[in-house]
Amino acid sequence: MPINSFRDLIAWQKAMDLSDHIYDLTESFPKEEVFGLRSQLRRCAVSIPSNIAEGHARHSTRDFIHFLRVARGSLAEAESQLMLCGRRKYLSNGALEKTLKESDELGRVLAGLISSLSD
Repeated sequence: MPINSFRDLIAWQKAMDLSDHIYDLTESFPKEEVFGLRSQLRRCAVSIPSNIAEGHARHSTRDFIHFLRVARGSLAEAESQLMLCGRRKYLSNGALEKTLKESDELGRVLAGLISSLSD
């Protein structure tokens, strides 16, 4: 299937799924975290699909790879924040494991896409 839009990219689709999941997870965070971890985690989660889309829209392989790497950085940031949320007991172990598994899969997809574009 040809890639006509960033919406066709599996990486973008998985990043959107992860962002949705993170929004759902953070809905029940304590009130004092509305402007703390909840806000920060949501911002970096949204950054992942946004950077994939922006990079694809640049119509330059070099720029696209750069933005995919930025997305990967935001993914690492989100993982760190998720782990802190687990330590603070804002997330159950099951929810944390499931989300980190989803994040790991997205990381592999991004790495594969970067590798395929770098050849």
